[in-house]
Amino acid sequence: MSAPLLLLAALVLQGTAIPKPLLTPHRGESDSVLAFVDVNVVPMSRDGVLEHQTVIVRGGRITEMGPAARLRAPAGAITVDGRGKYLMPGLAEMHGHLPSPNAAPELTESVLFLYVANGVTTVRGMQGNLAHLELKARVARGELLGPRLWVPGPPLTGNGAPTPEAGRRLVEEQHAAGFDHLKIHEGLSRETYDTIVATAKRLGMRFAGHVPDAVGVYHALESGQASIDHLDNYVETVGGPDSANDRRIAQVVAATCAAHVWTVPTLALWETFLGTDDSVTLAAREELRYVPPAWRLSWAQQLAQIRKNALPVEKRLVTLALRRRILKALQTAGCPIALGTDSPQLYSVPGFSIHREMRSMVAAGLTPQQILNEGTRQVARYFGAEQEFGTVAAGQRADLLLLSGNPLADLANVARRTGVMVNGRWLPEADIRARLERIAAAYQ
Repeated sequence: MSAPLLLLAALVLQGTAIPKPLLTPHRGESDSVLAFVDVNVVPMSRDGVLEHQTVIVRGGRITEMGPAARLRAPAGAITVDGRGKYLMPGLAEMHGHLPSPNAAPELTESVLFLYVANGVTTVRGMQGNLAHLELKARVARGELLGPRLWVPGPPLTGNGAPTPEAGRRLVEEQHAAGFDHLKIHEGLSRETYDTIVATAKRLGMRFAGHVPDAVGVYHALESGQASIDHLDNYVETVGGPDSANDRRIAQVVAATCAAHVWTVPTLALWETFLGTDDSVTLAAREELRYVPPAWRLSWAQQLAQIRKNALPVEKRLVTLALRRRILKALQTAGCPIALGTDSPQLYSVPGFSIHREMRSMVAAGLTPQQILNEGTRQVARYFGAEQEFGTVAAGQRADLLLLSGNPLADLANVARRTGVMVNGRWLPEADIRARLERIAAAYQ
């Protein structure tokens, strides 16, 4: 099993309460007109930057965009001074986890806000339940402030689907419930996996996630799995850190590209799993202020157990280097890749983890343009929604991130936000910071 530790995510999503004053009801998209004036646009529909633009938003959509010298803000519009700033599409988290139905409503809202505060305006959930369908609907209606959600059903595991018939029944039940996609997990037999695939295709449901050991990467690719997350089973497929070579890597990369199966590498999380940082070092991360103390304690205990059973450091670091090598090969070959982090778990905090993942991708040899593409336009392509989001252009959803520096020059500038727009609602940096400080104060 190539990713057994990822089961830990479920342990930290239970009901830890925070004070009720943090709740902020939000109903309906803004009907006001807002204009970003004289801003530099990172459109993601093409490489580079469009300088000195005005972008006008009405009713949650970009209605006009053009040179600031020609396009003026409408009378009565709210204006945002964009001089020296950079406007880009909101980012996506393509492997996120949402709190369980047992979680306090305050915790759920806090997690949603952590995504938004970091410019993450779309989240593909990867471990769902019926409560998440209502959560998705409430966000869409504007009753909760949060990213747009794509919700799976409960994971399809070897325990939950021990037979092909059980797998078929679960897929049919999840389809009938209205889930967006299926989450493939470990432990499925090949026969059960094939039945799940056949049923999913018959019902028009995507299936994504892990690669069960009995299935293997090549069969998952041949089966049309929508995405393989965590580079699951790729290390084993190319022979592991001791036997991997360029030929084996090229073979699996070519097969991935040919199948047009997406990878969601979650590289930063694996750097925590396989790296050398101890719990004291990881606990010093600034963003841990925004999660419950129970999560921090649980993560410290999990890391201690992981390190106790870990391979020697040299072996772990070679494995990490191989993961980076595979990711770089996938990118060079043009295989579709999407940004995702598997947060929250093991010191990976929702929203903030996106910045760590981008840094890890830079270390693997990807460029800022490529990485931002994988968190914006590529995600829209995955969902077949390029006319809806993923770029800054007239007609697109107004899910936007305003930055004080050029993210194409330095990805660290993605964290230098001056505001976020989600579902047509503009959140200035002062409001975001005040809300984050209230969350941190509640957890002290």
